[in-house]
Amino acid sequence: MYFNNSNNFFHGIVFHHFHNEGIHTKGQGSISKDDFYKIINFIGKNNILGADTFYEKFKNNKLKENEVCLTFDDAIKCQIDIALPVLEDLKIKSFFFVYSSVFDGKPNNLEVFRYFRMNHFDHVDEFYKNFYKILDKDLENFFNKKKELILEQKKRYDFYSYEDIKFRLVRDYFLTKDEYENHMFNLIKKKIDIDNIYSKLFINKEDLILLDNLGHTIGLHSHTHPTLIEKLSYKDQKAEYSTNLRILLEILNKNSNYIKSCSHPAGSYDKNTLKILKELGIEVAFKDSMKIEKEKGMKKINNSSLEIAREDHVKILKRLD
Repeated sequence: MYFNNSNNFFHGIVFHHFHNEGIHTKGQGSISKDDFYKIINFIGKNNILGADTFYEKFKNNKLKENEVCLTFDDAIKCQIDIALPVLEDLKIKSFFFVYSSVFDGKPNNLEVFRYFRMNHFDHVDEFYKNFYKILDKDLENFFNKKKELILEQKKRYDFYSYEDIKFRLVRDYFLTKDEYENHMFNLIKKKIDIDNIYSKLFINKEDLILLDNLGHTIGLHSHTHPTLIEKLSYKDQKAEYSTNLRILLEILNKNSNYIKSCSHPAGSYDKNTLKILKELGIEVAFKDSMKIEKEKGMKKINNSSLEIAREDHVKILKRLD
């Protein structure tokens, strides 16, 4: 059995990217429709709760240790095209955590950059070589200083290669957001028409309304999806989540207490984040790992109602190999 009898169990499974033979090409961490069915069969449909049921059972401390929910992050179009039909076929209602700048026509470029490195290089390591070449900076000292963090991240996200992790540390710690994006756009140049791929990559307002009408639960995921929201000030974090909440409620035409769930973008949060979410009426929130982060005051895997552990679909799929 995949679950166990200690605090070291998850109550959520997090999904991101899906691929098919159409516009959603296979890439790092993506899964097919058939893979999705396999994961659900492995977990056991009887162990998977609908989002509303999960919310009520968690709130009333009635969750069994083998009961989980399915969660989808990042407002990605492939989830609508590939995952949603499977959910509807199996009558599983899930959480969809949506960041809202996608509806302003200003989505986070993380998805655009992922699309570029997955579709314009023979292998992702080829992209890394090109990225470091155009970056033209000596990173050896930086990587030496971050040795412990690299090992820690590898343990936390063991489905990433060391090169994946080192690239993400350069993106998040070595460069500013503007520096990173400028370098990426210099590398992309005219290889892709960014404006034309937005509709392929991101959900739209009609998709969001469809999810809600079908009975899935919409939750917060910040406005612009910072990769390290914990590094932002209390004021800036409050603006991220207040804006996120306002826009989603406006699109769904719902009142202020309709949205009560959240997932932390890129797994990043701090005490300010948790305080803000409580102020906004959020009652359950998901992190993205099974790690007990003592520096955040955590004592167990599911540390609080705003720190519910999730397992990544990639790690579960590996158990089927």
